[in-house]
Amino acid sequence: MLPTEFAPAFPETVLGLGICLVLLVDLYLPARWRDVTYLLALVTLAATAMAVSDIGLSGTTLALGGSFVADPLASFLKLFVLAALATVFVYSRAYLQDSTYNKGEYYLLGLFAALGILVMISGASLLTLYLGLEMQALALYAMVAFNRDSPVAAEAAMKYFVLGAIASGCLLYGISLLYGVTGTVQLAEIAQALRAGGADDAVTLVAVAFVVVGIAFKFGAVPFHMWVPDVYEGAPVSVTLLVGTVPKVGAFALALRVLVEGLGETGVTWEPMLGVLAVLSLGIGNIVAIVQTNLRRMLAYSTIAHVGFILLGFAAGSREGIEAALFYTIVYVIMAAGAFGIVILLGRQGDDADELDDLRGLSQRSPWFALVMLLLMVSMIGVPPLAGFYAKWWVLAALLDAGQLWLAIAGVLFSVVGAFYYLRVVKLMYFDSPAGEAPLRQGAALRLTLSVNGLLVLALGVFPEGLIELCARALG
Repeated sequence: MLPTEFAPAFPETVLGLGICLVLLVDLYLPARWRDVTYLLALVTLAATAMAVSDIGLSGTTLALGGSFVADPLASFLKLFVLAALATVFVYSRAYLQDSTYNKGEYYLLGLFAALGILVMISGASLLTLYLGLEMQALALYAMVAFNRDSPVAAEAAMKYFVLGAIASGCLLYGISLLYGVTGTVQLAEIAQALRAGGADDAVTLVAVAFVVVGIAFKFGAVPFHMWVPDVYEGAPVSVTLLVGTVPKVGAFALALRVLVEGLGETGVTWEPMLGVLAVLSLGIGNIVAIVQTNLRRMLAYSTIAHVGFILLGFAAGSREGIEAALFYTIVYVIMAAGAFGIVILLGRQGDDADELDDLRGLSQRSPWFALVMLLLMVSMIGVPPLAGFYAKWWVLAALLDAGQLWLAIAGVLFSVVGAFYYLRVVKLMYFDSPAGEAPLRQGAALRLTLSVNGLLVLALGVFPEGLIELCARALG
């Protein structure tokens, strides 16, 4: 029913209207009816997914003056983002119900962040991408400070906000320099201008460097990772779950749209940059994670290491590398969601189970969910036949095909280093005595979703061809 010019943005329109509806309804709901907000948020995500499905996974359409694109990649990533956010909401519901800040703002801010990510995924203009990025970032800043009575959360939010503002400024400065060089902010026109000449211009190279800084911060890559451990530890677990999963898809889309589609002609400049950032992330992430005793901080440094593998896919400088990076991003979000789901499951009312010692003897308390955590940890190491193995294998194969032997060796070596702290989790679950006899969180939806999450990691490892084909089609 929308005009033709706005039809490709129909999913974003549905999501925006859904946010308005959830906001108005939640405003008049008593606290005991908070589940209504939760259900409306899930309905909004489902309606948005239906709108994305109507657009389909074929054909490319430019809209809004060439600043918005609907293509197979956008549809694929949007559907995954909506499914991942719905999973996050299901996990978070049990945690919020037991907390003192069970408020509708969590679901509203999550939906606002999703809207920003969807805009970013379809960005065909540097300004559209920046608009989506800031919409997501502002929602996440507020979510990190969601527990207003916690000084740790306030400190994490301030660090996130200040560093995020610096990174956004760097990205915006790079955008302004690109506009000065090419005379446009449309990605297709920027690529055309650089092909015609100017890709080796000094100003262009400086602009690329500033853009890479902004993208690296959104990924949480070293040396722009300082916010990640503090945010993961300081924010409520439900917020950490969201920050550590869905935004990674938006960061991937930002890197792909800007670096590959817009600045592909300058690949000889940004590919080595990403290679260095990837190796630093793999090294710092895996080594520092070894000494962590807090489970959330350990997962934060684990995230940094996994981001290094995603960046290795881009550093390969080939179509296979981009496909591998997309596959890795999808698999990582699934694994991270499951890991934080276990953290929520172990939590007790008024007490977060975010220390490694809280995993002691989990196999005796709950053999099934100990097995789920085992699958997640072993998959993060990269052991076959789990999804994490194929994710790392595909990235390493792309690097070898591109002649980047030293990057492939670094990836393998640091994966071996990272195996230590993942196996430590397994040792605590299966070989140590239980830390307590407190029951796990109840809730059929949480337990069912977490079980499906763990089995999905196994299924994608045994039958990876379906997801691999989807990634190839999305980038085709």
